Amino acid sequence: MQDLPAPHIFATTRWSLIVSGAKFDGGETKPREALAELCRTYWRPIFAFIRRRGYSTQDAQDLTQDFFLMILEKNWLRQADKNRGRFRSFLLKSVENFLGHDTERRQAQKRGGGLHLVPWEEWMTEAASQESSTNPAWASLSPEGFFDLRWAMTVVDQALRRLREECEAKGKLRLFEALRDHLAAERTETSYAALAASLSIAETMVKKQLHNLRQRYRWLLRDEVAHTVENQAEVDEEIRYLCATLAAMT
Repeated sequence: MQDLPAPHIFATTRWSLIVSGAKFDGGETKPREALAELCRTYWRPIFAFIRRRGYSTQDAQDLTQDFFLMILEKNWLRQADKNRGRFRSFLLKSVENFLGHDTERRQAQKRGGGLHLVPWEEWMTEAASQESSTNPAWASLSPEGFFDLRWAMTVVDQALRRLREECEAKGKLRLFEALRDHLAAERTETSYAALAASLSIAETMVKKQLHNLRQRYRWLLRDEVAHTVENQAEVDEEIRYLCATLAAMT
C-alpha cells in the first residue's frame, strides 16, 4: 500500500476556522459548520465527562445534546478567542461552565432541540461492550482525566477508521484487519513470521506493508490532531500528551 500524497492540512484547520470566525458577527456558516463537525467527532469525551460527574446515562445524553445546542445556537463561539489554543481544552472548560449553570441549562430548548449530531442508537450499542471492558485503572481518574483519556481514544479511533476506509477502498481490508494491532507496536514486539503465515505472503512483504500502514496511520493521526489545535507548532506537543495519557492507562 503506497502512501497517499499529503495535503496542506495546516492552512485552515477546523479549530483555527472557528477561532477566526468567532471574531465576526453572526452568519458565519463555515465556522459554524466546522464547530458542528468537531462536536460530531468528539462528542464521546463530553458524554463520558458528564457521566463521570455522576449523571445517569439518560441525563448525560440529554445534557450532551443541550450542550451542543448551546454552543451552536447561543453564540458560544465568541468564547473561543479567550480559550485560544486546543479545542480539547476549550471544550472541557465549556462543558464545565455549562454544568455549573443550572438555571441556564433548565432554560435550554426542549431536550435534544431537534439537533442530530449524536448517533445515540449507535453509541448505546457500543457502550455496553465498552463499559463491560472498562480498565480497572480508570476508576481512579478524575472527570477531567477521564475526559482526556476518552479524547485520546477518539483521536486514535478516528485515525484507524480513516485508514480502514482507505484500505477497504483499495481491496486491502484483510491486510488492515491483520495488521491494525501492530500499527503502534514497537518493531521488536512484532512477529513478522506469524503475520506472514496468517496472510499467506512473504515475510518481506509483511514488513513492507506494515511499514507503509504505520506511516499512513501516523500521518492520519497528525491530521486528526491538527484539526483540534490552532497551528502546526502545537501538533507534536498535543500528540505527546495524548500518547502519554493512553500509555498511563494501559
